[in-house]
Amino acid sequence: MAIDRKSLNEAEQLGFAGLTGSVVPRYMEFALPFDPDPYDPARAKRLLAEAGHPRGFDGGDFTIAPPYEGAGEAIANYLAAVGIRMRIRTMERATFFSSWREGKLKGVVFGGIGPAGNAATRLQILAVKGGPFTAGVVPEVQDLYERQARELDRRKREELLHQAQRILHDRAIFAPIWENGFIRGVGPRIEEPRGENSLIDWQRAAPRKQRALRKAFAQFRRAGRDTHFEAFCREGGERLLAHALFEALDAHFRGHGIQGF
Repeated sequence: MAIDRKSLNEAEQLGFAGLTGSVVPRYMEFALPFDPDPYDPARAKRLLAEAGHPRGFDGGDFTIAPPYEGAGEAIANYLAAVGIRMRIRTMERATFFSSWREGKLKGVVFGGIGPAGNAATRLQILAVKGGPFTAGVVPEVQDLYERQARELDRRKREELLHQAQRILHDRAIFAPIWENGFIRGVGPRIEEPRGENSLIDWQRAAPRKQRALRKAFAQFRRAGRDTHFEAFCREGGERLLAHALFEALDAHFRGHGIQGF
């Protein structure tokens, strides 16, 4: 209630982001959509007073993930307006994600994550034991997550995941802001889009991308050690390694005429 998501969206994303009340994107399988809380700073102040903080309180550190410093500072100002005072911290991207993953960030963290998957994989990242960005665990959510992982019936699994998402929402464990609205341009040489994948002619684009990547890789090898690349690999971790392995195997099998690996 303290954050004006609509105004923030218009200022930072030109209004194209999808405002949400859930950490699980709506498009994901097993997602349970929630609308965001309406912007009502007066009510937010009343709730703080009812909770024993009529003058607000010191909320500690507020660490912002790059490149969202602008949005993060605006959020901190919204919180300050209702009495929640935060100390803004910013850092380099690789340092931010390694610190977040290692549990070194205290207070409130404003970050963005985008791995594909479904509701279960998103909860695994944020809300259950062993998750790379989990800061605490709600026992009921942990139990529901473990039960859904063993469940073979799709409908029952969906019900369990919906229960977990509802608990996280009702207890306000997170304060979701939006689902990113990435803005893309359509050039004059591209026909009007006819479907989900019509904007990119992958059959024609892939050979050009391969040539560009091979040239870039040759330059990279000649340059020697690159600390930025090493930081990128550490940030990506096992998921980056798995993705690279998949791409390599896919290219290998496609070269032998095997599609859909």
